[in-house]
Amino acid sequence: MESSLAITALGALAQPTRLETFRALVRHEPEGVPAGELARMLDVPQNTMSAHLATLSRAGLVTSERQSRSIIYRADLDGLRELTLFLLKDCCGGSNQLCAPLIAELTPCCAPAVEAS
Repeated sequence: MESSLAITALGALAQPTRLETFRALVRHEPEGVPAGELARMLDVPQNTMSAHLATLSRAGLVTSERQSRSIIYRADLDGLRELTLFLLKDCCGGSNQLCAPLIAELTPCCAPAVEAS
């Protein structure tokens, strides 16, 4: 990820409603949430929510898909991954002792499912 794209993504998240919108979309993966329902969940007028979703979409953090008369919004997990990797790429100069606690903190929420034998 280029610095300019990271700055755009971080700028999009640097606003309370957009941050809460993105976090709500991450919680509702992979189903997504219709725009109107998102607006109701966060108690935001629909036209305001549309503007926030457009900003998040331009930042590469949200995708949308029309389903019948609704537009379903989803967190772009690839965009989140790219932003996170950009921020952590040179973590602590490669020092395992310094980075290990950060990685350990991320691992429980994102651990791959274990297949039953």
